[in-house]
Amino acid sequence: MVNLLNVGKLPPALEARLAGAFHLTTLPQQQDTNQFLQEHAAEFNAVVTSAAVGVSAELIDRLPNLKVISNFGVGLDKIDLAKAHSRGIPVGYTPDVLNDCVADIAFGLMLDVARGISSADRFVRAGKWPKGALPLARKVSGANLGIVGMGRIGRTIAKRALGFDMSIRYHARRPVSNVEWHYEPNLLELAHWADFLVVITAGGAGTRHLINADVFSALGPKGFLINVARGSVVDETELIKALQAKRIAGAALDVFENEPQVPTALFEMENVVLLPHIASATVETRQAMADRVYDNLESYFKDGTLLSAADAP
Repeated sequence: MVNLLNVGKLPPALEARLAGAFHLTTLPQQQDTNQFLQEHAAEFNAVVTSAAVGVSAELIDRLPNLKVISNFGVGLDKIDLAKAHSRGIPVGYTPDVLNDCVADIAFGLMLDVARGISSADRFVRAGKWPKGALPLARKVSGANLGIVGMGRIGRTIAKRALGFDMSIRYHARRPVSNVEWHYEPNLLELAHWADFLVVITAGGAGTRHLINADVFSALGPKGFLINVARGSVVDETELIKALQAKRIAGAALDVFENEPQVPTALFEMENVVLLPHIASATVETRQAMADRVYDNLESYFKDGTLLSAADAP
C-alpha cells in the first residue's frame, strides 16, 4: 500500500477518502514532527498538501523515497518546484476546476467596491438611511478593466467582463496566444489606463510586491484595485498609504500578505472590501478540487501520470 504523508490543511471528507485508499499519516498530528520524520521519513513515497502550506525543500530532502506530490489548490508558491523537479518528483495541482468561482468572486468584489454594496448594507443595518443618503457610487459597465495575469482564471474574468461591455487589456510576462484582448507590456501603463485593476497573477518571489506604490500612483484617485491572486503580490503597506491619502479610489481584497492576519488599518475604511480568502470556497468547487487531488494520486500510482501536473519552474 502507498504510504501517503499529509502536511496540509485538507477538507475532512478528502482526508477520509485518502485514508480509505492509502496508508495516510498526518504530520501535524504527530507529537514531535521532527522526531517522527527522523524515524519514518523513508517510509513515505507520496505527499499531499494544500496551497496555504506547501512543501519546502527541506521536507523534500528529508523524504528519500518521495515519488509524487499532490496539492489541494492552484497556488504553487509554497511548494519548492525546483527542488521537486530536480529529483524527478512530479507535482499535481487543481487547475481549471476553480476558474469560474474565482472569476465570480473577482466580479463580486469589483461590483461591491465600486457600488458600495457592503458599505450600503452596513449603512442600512446601522439605521442611518432615515438620516440621509449615501454618496453616489461608480459605474462598472463600460469601464476599463486591466487584468494582471492572463492564465486560465484571467481569461475567465475577461469573458465575464464582456457581459459588462468593458474594455479589456492585460499585462503578463509575455503576450498570451489565442487571446483577443490587448496586451500591455508596461504594468504602469495598464494601471494608468484602467478604472479597475484585477490581480490574478501567480504568487512567489518573482511577483512579490509587483503591485507597489508606483502602480497605485498610476492607477490614480479614480481607480480601484481587486486582488484575487496572492497577498504577497500587493505591497500592503503601500496600499494602505495610497488608500489613506486617497491616491486610489478603493480596494477589494480576498487575499493578504500574512493570512489570516489582516492590517487593522483596513477595517475602518468604507472604500475597502475584505474577504477571508474564499474565492474557491463553494461546495461544488471544493469537491472538484478534492476529486482532482485524489485522482492525481490514483493516476500516478496506476500508470505514472498526473491528470494535472505543474510545469517545471
